[in-house]
Amino acid sequence: MARRVALVTGSSRGLGAAIAQRLARDGLAVAVNGRRDSAELAAVVERIRAEGGVAEGFPADVTDEDSVGRLVAAVSERLGPVAVLVLNATGPQPEGLVAEVGWAEHLAQLDFFVKSPILLGRAVIPGMRERGFGRIVQIDSDIADRSGPGRSAYATAKNAQIGLTRSWARELAADGITVNTIAPCFIPVERHAGVAATERADYVARTPVGRLGKPDDIAHAVSFFAAAATGFVTGQRLVVDGGRALG
Repeated sequence: MARRVALVTGSSRGLGAAIAQRLARDGLAVAVNGRRDSAELAAVVERIRAEGGVAEGFPADVTDEDSVGRLVAAVSERLGPVAVLVLNATGPQPEGLVAEVGWAEHLAQLDFFVKSPILLGRAVIPGMRERGFGRIVQIDSDIADRSGPGRSAYATAKNAQIGLTRSWARELAADGITVNTIAPCFIPVERHAGVAATERADYVARTPVGRLGKPDDIAHAVSFFAAAATGFVTGQRLVVDGGRALG
């Protein structure tokens, strides 16, 4: 049987890279995506191949309709039709109080968390419907529930993403396509290297499991939702936060 193909957006580093590597270990052929061709993108592909997996790199801007069309066509040509779509791509997340944040800042967040999923969904869902199988996994954030001052644009876009997930899940269920979302808490990755040790310690102290989350914690959750055997689970939101939501 041909390998199922997973497209993981924003997978040249951080959470996306961990997700791509996990899905490759699960036996999927993985389309690794970053906004541009880069050494980071190539490195993720090489790590997957070094473990015996199948991967190709696909630089593309997933907030641009033409770029998305070319991306999905290239993945289909080089690896096969997309069976698993993981919507992980994100952009800058500047903070600003309500009085400082305008519509442009909201649109910038919506581009990644609503426009990008819509563009990619329109590109891959017809094929999923035709084959009677699909797995769509969104990555949202616990900020949607626990937004602090200065995060209104980000939290608003993430809540819109959650609504999109649930409406898609209801509409696509009869086609063999599941749509679920994962809400990570703060997960330290490369871009968080400057987070102060005291802030990290405070975060751990407020996490019942007593440690910071790891990219692999999120990758395990994606693996569950992406599995062929998980066809009876759809429209769900899994919060992966070490128990922080318990208070």
